[in-house]
Amino acid sequence: MAYGISTYAYFWRLSSRAPEPMGLPDMLRDTAELGGEVFQICDYAPIESYDRARLADLRDTAADLGPTLELGTRGIRPDHLLRYLDLAGELGVTLVRSMLNTADHRPDTTEAVTLLKEAVPRYAAAGVTLGLETYEQVATDDLVSVVRAVDDPHLGIVLDPGNSVARLERPADVVAATAPYVVNIHVKDFAFTRRDGWVGFTYAGCPLGEGLLDYDAMIAAVGPG
Repeated sequence: MAYGISTYAYFWRLSSRAPEPMGLPDMLRDTAELGGEVFQICDYAPIESYDRARLADLRDTAADLGPTLELGTRGIRPDHLLRYLDLAGELGVTLVRSMLNTADHRPDTTEAVTLLKEAVPRYAAAGVTLGLETYEQVATDDLVSVVRAVDDPHLGIVLDPGNSVARLERPADVVAATAPYVVNIHVKDFAFTRRDGWVGFTYAGCPLGEGLLDYDAMIAAVGPG
């Protein structure tokens, strides 16, 4: 199992709020310095406008520094997924993460299966795996049913049990349901704290090992692959 960092870890440092916003090469260097073996460029829209020369430079930078590149996007419309398959080819990426829904497209399970059956064979032919992330907008059982129906080893699940808490799904249940299909994991711990006046709760991230995520049990369930 290889560990790494995604662009989400640099959410503020790459934003316009930072005095000197980080670019992808900066994040790659930081990932390598921290010992990361993987760098996932996730929901980073600017990469869609990179030309082949700039993509080649990024691929070369990753090769020089060491981390393996992954990609992440949202949506399952075939034309969009195939655009990311092209990006994957330019960057030497073998895993692309996506999510079923976008702001303007929320397919039901039947439509999702139809769309994915159009795109996933192209991924398989290129040796690229597509992973669909668990999150609160889609029931985990529905996500699993889509993956089962497509029935292709190049389609799996990106496990992030912390996302599904907002759907009132227990993290342990999400892990158990998805374990046979997991191709990637987003690890983040989380905890509840009471609001002032003891009315309501805040659900927020916290350092790994200090919250409610049973990391060891999750890894044991998914396996070391």
